Amino acid sequence: MGLFKKLFSNKDKRKQAEKYKIGMMKTRKQTLSSLKDVLRNSKKIDEELYDKLEEIFIMADVGVDTVIEFIQELKEVVDKEKISKPIDLENVIVDKMFELYLKDEVINTNIRFNKDDLTIILFVGVNGTGKTTTIGKLAFKLKNEGKSVMMAAGDTFRAGAINQLKSFGERVGCEVIAKKAGSDPASVIFDAIQKAKKDKIDVLLIDTAGRLQNKKNLMNELGKINRIIKRETNNNVYETYLVIDATTGQNGLSQAKIFSEVADISGVILTKLDGTAKGGIVLAIRNKLNIPISFVGMGEKLSDLEYFDIEDYIYGLFSDFFE
Repeated sequence: MGLFKKLFSNKDKRKQAEKYKIGMMKTRKQTLSSLKDVLRNSKKIDEELYDKLEEIFIMADVGVDTVIEFIQELKEVVDKEKISKPIDLENVIVDKMFELYLKDEVINTNIRFNKDDLTIILFVGVNGTGKTTTIGKLAFKLKNEGKSVMMAAGDTFRAGAINQLKSFGERVGCEVIAKKAGSDPASVIFDAIQKAKKDKIDVLLIDTAGRLQNKKNLMNELGKINRIIKRETNNNVYETYLVIDATTGQNGLSQAKIFSEVADISGVILTKLDGTAKGGIVLAIRNKLNIPISFVGMGEKLSDLEYFDIEDYIYGLFSDFFE
C-alpha cells in the first residue's frame, strides 16, 4: 500500500479532503477518468502504456515538460523496484505526484503575519482572473479568523474594479481606501498604509492593475508600489500573491512567468479550480517556476477560498484510486 492510500485509509482524513474531492471533480472526471481504466486494462508496462499516461497528464494541464520529467522518474522507479503489473503503478503515480510538488522541500504557505505591526498583502494578476473577488474572499476569511482588515483599491485604471472592491468592503465589513478612477495607484497605496497604521489594522490587502500590454509599464508601476510599501513599513516582510484563473491552463503558466519576472511572487492563488478540467496546472506552476500555491478558490461564495493543502489536492485528483 502506498503512502497516500495509508494516509487516506483514515475516514476523518478523507472527510477533511472532501471539498477538494468535489472541487477537483471536473479534472478527475474529464481528463483523469481514463487513468484508472488504462492501468487496470493494460497487460504490461511498456512504451505504449507510458505514451497513454503522458497523454492523460498533458490533457490535465500538468504541462509537457513536467509530464516528461514525471514519466522518466516513473520509469526509474519501475526499473528499480522491478514493477511488472500496470495496476501497481497506481500507488507509485500518486506518491510521485506528491514528491514532484514538494521537491524535497519544506513548504510553508502560511501568511507571514507581522505580529507587532501591519501585515501587507499585495495582489497582482491580469484582469479577469478573479483578483478583486479573491481579495474580498481573503478579507472575509481573515476577519473570521479575528483579524482587522482594510483594503486598498490600487487598480485605479478601472472604475469597475474600484466599485467592486467597495462592494466587497460593505459585504465583509471592512474599510476600503480608494480614489477616483485614473488616480495614481501609488498615492492610493500610500494613503492606505498611513490609515491602516494609524487605525492599528492587522492586515492591509492591496489590489493592483493587471495590464500586460506593456511589460515595462507594469514593471515600473509595481516597482513604485513596492518601494512605497518598503519605505512606509521599514522594510517589513510582505506577501505578493499572483492570482491565476485555473481555467486558462497553460496560459496561466505564461502569466506566472511574466509576473515572476517583474515581481517577487511569494505565492499563487488559483481561482475557479472547481470549474476546470485543467487542475494539473498546480503541478506545472510549482515545477516550472518553483512558486508554491497558497490558496485555491473552489466556488462563488465568500467562504469558498481554501488554504492550499497538497495532500488534499492529490486526494482530489486521484480519489478514484481510493474507492
